[in-house]
Amino acid sequence: MNNDNKLRRQNGIVAGVCGGLGAFFGIRPFWFRLLFAILLIPGGLPGIVPYLILWAIIPRKR
Repeated sequence: MNNDNKLRRQNGIVAGVCGGLGAFFGIRPFWFRLLFAILLIPGGLPGIVPYLILWAIIPRKR
């Protein structure tokens, strides 16, 4: 069984959320980092809250 298509946090800059999302969707993690950075502009919470939720629910890559 191939487990490569499961959503897992990767070794990354902060918690591996963007790396895991990038690997899962097959795109560069840069785009997810850019999205979270843009969401930080209106005051922080729209970017921090979803990131923290994803960090809590996405399991770490083993």
